[in-house]
Amino acid sequence: MRTKRIRILGLNFERTWRGGERQTLYNAKGFTDAGMEVDVLCRKHFPAEKKAKEQGFLTFAFTNIFGVIFFLITKGGRYHILHVQTSHILTYAILTKPFHMAKVVFTRRIDFIPKGIFTLLKYRLCTHVVAISCAIQRIVTNFGVKEVQLISSAVIQRQLNVARANDIIRGMHLPPDTKIIATTAAFVAHKDPLTMVKAIKHLATLRNDFVFLHFGSGDMMEAIRSQVEQEGLSDIYKFMGFHDNVEDFFALMDAFAMSSSEEGLGSSVLDAFIYRVPVAATDAGGLKDLLADGRGWMCKVKDATSLAIHLDRIFSHPGTTARMVENAYEYAEKQHNIGHITRQYLKLLNIKQPAPKRSIATV
Repeated sequence: MRTKRIRILGLNFERTWRGGERQTLYNAKGFTDAGMEVDVLCRKHFPAEKKAKEQGFLTFAFTNIFGVIFFLITKGGRYHILHVQTSHILTYAILTKPFHMAKVVFTRRIDFIPKGIFTLLKYRLCTHVVAISCAIQRIVTNFGVKEVQLISSAVIQRQLNVARANDIIRGMHLPPDTKIIATTAAFVAHKDPLTMVKAIKHLATLRNDFVFLHFGSGDMMEAIRSQVEQEGLSDIYKFMGFHDNVEDFFALMDAFAMSSSEEGLGSSVLDAFIYRVPVAATDAGGLKDLLADGRGWMCKVKDATSLAIHLDRIFSHPGTTARMVENAYEYAEKQHNIGHITRQYLKLLNIKQPAPKRSIATV
């Protein structure tokens, strides 16, 4: 008699395509490669739907939360496990639990301090709560949730489209041998783009051979653009906007920077690791986990001067930088590959890995 396959529904109802949404599909891919039947629930007409369909997942997309509630009540019982990726959608997975009766696994990806008795109750009603960094694990445990499991994020190395990246950079007419420093961060408060502006201003007093590329969008973008102009940095601080498959640009980066004041993990740092780009960043949240043990240059939150000095050291201390890059690459390859992350989930769920049924292409 054939063993019935475990069915998992991955839920993420965000409008954006950021690290958490990408990790939703990475987790789905990992479970699929491990032999699970995986579907995806997401918001209709937004990037996660498009990406999930491109990767071959059966996708259920809704324009509003009422469609989600109806689906979970009427169809949620098909699944053994609901893997929930945001606190917002967790609310509805818990409220409909008497109908679907599935295990609810919540992976928390943000290091904001949760509030309210209802939030605590819904966390406690989960079968398992997973934190992607030590910082989040500590926050959720202090909030009153017991047995919070630490399972980090995955990174997948793919073939980069270097020609595409070069085409965009070529139009900037940079002088030969210009060092390219970049970040991939939304223009939102917890990414602290103002500190990044200050760091680049200070770095410009230390060297004049670089350009800084800021990939991302957000509600603070125009305010930061005004600040850049006011500081006279327009020639070196470039606003690149949102780019799909932004990983392609890691092929051209000489250094990667993050100025976050709060950060669940910082999966873009994992991208830098796997593509062998040296990193300088703050020690916000999960960044401290990633940059530990000599995997990158690290400074305190809002310390723009130190961030600038660390970026300068990437170029002025090539031997140290080379060791950091290889250390970071080996760490990402071993500790954050999708198979390793998936096995931790399977162990948590007490699932023996069956023979794989199919493989989903790299996200």
